[in-house]
Amino acid sequence: TGVEGDVADFGCGYGTFTLAAAASTKGVVHAFDLEEELIPAVARKAATTGLFNVRTVLRDFVDHGTDLPDASVGYSKLFNILHAERPLPLVREAFRVLAPGGTLAVIHWIRDPSTPRDPALSIRPKPEQCQDWLVEAGLELVKPLVPLPPYHYGMVGRRPLPSRP
Repeated sequence: TGVEGDVADFGCGYGTFTLAAAASTKGVVHAFDLEEELIPAVARKAATTGLFNVRTVLRDFVDHGTDLPDASVGYSKLFNILHAERPLPLVREAFRVLAPGGTLAVIHWIRDPSTPRDPALSIRPKPEQCQDWLVEAGLELVKPLVPLPPYHYGMVGRRPLPSRP
């Protein structure tokens, strides 16, 4: 299924999920990362794949936000990033840029020593913590917990539609 509208990709990394999102939407995928060497690599991958709807942005979105307008994207994603020192501001920024009815997807590593990569187990958030952050930021939990074996879990939140008078 396709993604409606633009996408905010917080911490695009090597672009794996960025390219998948770009292939699933006619909108623009705003791919943010603060690692200087990753941004041109993702841009090259997108161009090589014929995905010209990817906008790569070198930006410390943790401290400075995305600079996207309020309510401007239909889908935000926080994949393997909520182990950051201050996760709630990330979730709040993802909420801020979501249009009413827009979707936030979260994926993170499970807290299991058998997982093959970082971050350290001690800083990996529990699903309940992520759920609390989404709710505190103002999102409705649409799918509170989605097992993604063998190493991940996910959840889906939605920015509520404005209530009618």
